[in-house]
Amino acid sequence: MFGLFKKKSELEKLQEEYQKLMGDFHKLSKSDRSAADAAFAKADEIGKKMDLLKK
Repeated sequence: MFGLFKKKSELEKLQEEYQKLMGDFHKLSKSDRSAADAAFAKADEIGKKMDLLKK
């Protein structure tokens, strides 16, 4: 209950966005390869940002 008003850290926001993009990538990989590649590229950039924040 006390975590209800807690703001998310930058790392948590990036993790959520990464998970969303990877889900989109998986769905698009079956139908639209170019859109899937674009989603994967964005997810890869976010993954690199997360690695920098973890250090």
